[in-house]
Amino acid sequence: MRRTFAIADVLPIALVVAVCVCALAFISAPIWLNLTIAGVSVGLMIFLMASGLTLIFGLMDVLNFAHAGLITLAGYVTASVYAAMPGWVSSNDLSTNVLIVLAAAAASMLVAGALGYVIERIIVRPVYGNHLKQILATTGVLIIIQQLAIAIWGADLLHVSQPTELKKAVTFGTFFVENYRLLICAVGLAQFVAMIWALERSHLGLLIRAAVEDRESVESMGYEVKYLFVGVFAAGSAMAGLGGALWAIYQEVIFPEAGLQVMIMVFSVIIIGGLGSVLGCFVASILLGLIMNYVGFLVPSAVVACGFLLLLFVLVWRPHGFYPVVRR
Repeated sequence: MRRTFAIADVLPIALVVAVCVCALAFISAPIWLNLTIAGVSVGLMIFLMASGLTLIFGLMDVLNFAHAGLITLAGYVTASVYAAMPGWVSSNDLSTNVLIVLAAAAASMLVAGALGYVIERIIVRPVYGNHLKQILATTGVLIIIQQLAIAIWGADLLHVSQPTELKKAVTFGTFFVENYRLLICAVGLAQFVAMIWALERSHLGLLIRAAVEDRESVESMGYEVKYLFVGVFAAGSAMAGLGGALWAIYQEVIFPEAGLQVMIMVFSVIIIGGLGSVLGCFVASILLGLIMNYVGFLVPSAVVACGFLLLLFVLVWRPHGFYPVVRR
């Protein structure tokens, strides 16, 4: 269902701008610019991890706690791809470095998407419409994924370093931005545009949204809704794989609880943006990334509370989030 753009829809974007302007009052311009670019890249990183869950919950009304396990699994797959091609990681050629990151991301998406297909067919399909059973079932899957990761890769930290050239930065005077952050921004923006187009402009997106609203009518036209839903779930899981791979490289380390640690940020931006809203998730992710960077520079000890305080503020201001599309 498309939403009519209203004046109130500008307010979340105005809030992002206001946060940037307020930060400029406390931080010198050169440092502020660097922090802003870094904050946007962090926000897009959060969006990459949260967008798949937004898609699954928004279109299918499924609370998928296994999402955290898929993010963790993607990090381990990335570490395995790195181990298979170490020369590509240490290469001094930027294109080779980009290719190894994309190869790791593609492998992670393939593994996570395939596992998501299995999870939907075996675990989720019997519990559609029952949130409590969904939470219990997908939490069980999360635990299984974590234990399998420990059995295969071990419980110790695995280092997933950024490729040599991607560690370097593009510098303009006092302004600089790392190559890897630029890559994250490019991938994040591309995914956002692709999701908006697929859901709002494509025939498949129309069918999916119609199936959510009136499953019987879509099935009466000869379409198998169950195949549409399993496709959405697999696509959302593949997005978790993409976000998990890039996050592991960003953090340069992966461990069994890595996915769980980022789920606070993921759930925060989904709620802040409005349940099921891709645009809301995008704006909320950028906002959270900026606030985390600004606060981390001014009051490092308060970074942990950023997500909670922002969530509290938005729930008081707009209880349904920035751009709600579902109200359950």
